[in-house]
Amino acid sequence: MCLAVPARVTTINGEEAVLDYGGVTRKANISMLSDVNVGDYVLVHVGYAISKMDEEEALETLKLWDEMLAAAQ
Repeated sequence: MCLAVPARVTTINGEEAVLDYGGVTRKANISMLSDVNVGDYVLVHVGYAISKMDEEEALETLKLWDEMLAAAQ
């Protein structure tokens, strides 16, 4: 099973982007995507952006993550 997480692109430097995961920032490779811009949401798996996401879909997915984490406590 693989796990991919949505994140918002905050900066881009060549094939690397800084992503915001709800206040936590990490770098990821964006070379598999040709049209990523600052402010876009991307789906990230093992340090690689594998697809772009619609903002509404990304926010709904993040909301579901929060609900699952809260239920696990």
